[in-house]
Formats: sequence, structure tokens, C-alpha cells
Amino acid sequence: MDVLMAMRTFRRVVERASFSQAAADLGHSTAAVSKQVRQLEERLGSLLILRTTRRMSLSEAGQSYFNECCHLLDELDALERATQAGSHEPDGRLRVNAPMSFGLKVLSPILVAFMQRYPQLQVDLTLNDQVLDVVGEGFDVSLRIRRQLEDSTLIARHLGQVEQVICAAPAYLQAQGTPRAIADLRRHRCLAYRLAEHPGHWQLEGPQGQTRLELPVHFAVDNSLLLGDMLVAGLGIGALPGFVAQPLLDSGQLLRVLPEQRLPSRQIYALYPSQRHLSQKVRVFIDFLVQALHTP
Repeated sequence: MDVLMAMRTFRRVVERASFSQAAADLGHSTAAVSKQVRQLEERLGSLLILRTTRRMSLSEAGQSYFNECCHLLDELDALERATQAGSHEPDGRLRVNAPMSFGLKVLSPILVAFMQRYPQLQVDLTLNDQVLDVVGEGFDVSLRIRRQLEDSTLIARHLGQVEQVICAAPAYLQAQGTPRAIADLRRHRCLAYRLAEHPGHWQLEGPQGQTRLELPVHFAVDNSLLLGDMLVAGLGIGALPGFVAQPLLDSGQLLRVLPEQRLPSRQIYALYPSQRHLSQKVRVFIDFLVQALHTP
């Protein structure tokens, strides 16, 4: 059995959601396509496609194999094209995952410049504030903003950091009073980012040292842009990443609260699966991010 041919056949079947349509695309009979997929399953010792008389779907193993299969075939095709053309320009599909707010506010202009620099690359971007499975979902690179990374088998590249800004709307502070000391925060409404390591738990650092503070959370959400909207609306006090907070501070829609106090910065990481040889498309993307996010 030609394993590469079977992998390409399996991929086309999944993409077309049909054995007959995949067969037509490949110029084979439906029976031949079905046989190749069955031989591939036998070789792997696992059922990849669940078949009924009306529909087909991927098994859990099939979904995982499909993601990795696409990744490997794309890398092989890119290598062949580069070799045939005598070019070192990266191409193929680059699958990236990033947090929603960061993607919209920071990553968007960077991607425009990146795609102009590398027009042969096809970027497939997924924005999600949840921590997704890089390998299981078939991503080449996942961008994460955390105080500390969890242990994993992934390779991490540090890209920069994000300041956390405590702020509130002028109308809220006028109505409820502006905190003058850390203890004053306890009587205010706290709005929190729900996916933070410890929502409502603030570790402040100021002239008198560090202070740990737990605040009752009156509103929690898993998106920093929406959290910013709630703060602008005057619903309470909260902490926003600098790339969300700064435009709102510049416009006067928000004001810094206790500016002498600082929350720990969050670190920006690029995570990618451990590989013996880092693919060219991943390497140029991460290097581009390092340059774009570099702060003197």
C-alpha cells in the first residue's frame, strides 16, 4: 500500500465528506477510494471514519489523524514546491491560534505585514480565549498570554509582555469615590476576566511592597474587550491588558486607579509542537512576531 497516497485519499474524503465525490476528484472509482481508506485503517489498527448508509463522520482517532495528516501533507507539498522552484520562500498553510482580544487589537496589523512579506503562505487563524489543544487541533503555532505557562511537551518562545492596568470610568469614580488606598478597593464592585488564573485575586506591588487582595467579583467575562465595555459603562473597577486599556485611557473613557500600584505583567508566548526540525513557515512567523512585539 502507498501510505502517502492513502493519506491523500483519506484527506480528500474528509474534506469532501463523501467517498464518491473524493473518488471523482481523484479520478478513481468509489470502491478503490473506500479500499484505500480501509487499508489505512487496518494499517493503523484504528477506525478513522464512522460510516452509515446516510452519512459519515470522523472518530476521535480519525479527527486527530486528519489534523496531523493535513499538517504532514502540507509540509511535504511545500518542500517539493520549494525544491522544484529553487526557492527558499516559505509556503503552504500556517494554522495559528490566538486569544480573541489580542488577535483583534495587536495581531491583526502584524498579520497584514506578515502576509505581505510572505505572499505564498496561507494563514488559517483561530481566535479563541480558551486554551486549545495545539497538537489535537492541528495548530502549527498557538499564542498565549499567561502569568506562567503550564507544564507541557510544547516548545515555548517568549515574545514579550503585557501590562495589566487597574481602571474605572470617571462617572463610576465620581459616584462611588476614587480609591486612595488598597483597602478602599474592598468596598468597590470588581469586574474580572474569568479565564485569568485567579479571577478577583490581585497581587499588588507598590512603594510599601506586595499586597494580596481578594475582591468579590460582581461581573466576570471571558473576553477583555467586553470587560472594557463594562468598565466604560461604569459598572465597577477592573484590570485590563494594556493593549485594551491604553486607547480607553487616552480617550478619557477610563482612568487609572491607584496608579502607584502594579499588577504582575502577563507574558506572551508562542507555543508549537516539539519537532526535530522546526518548519520554515513556523520559524519565519515566530521570528516576525519577535520583531513586531519587541519593546526596547
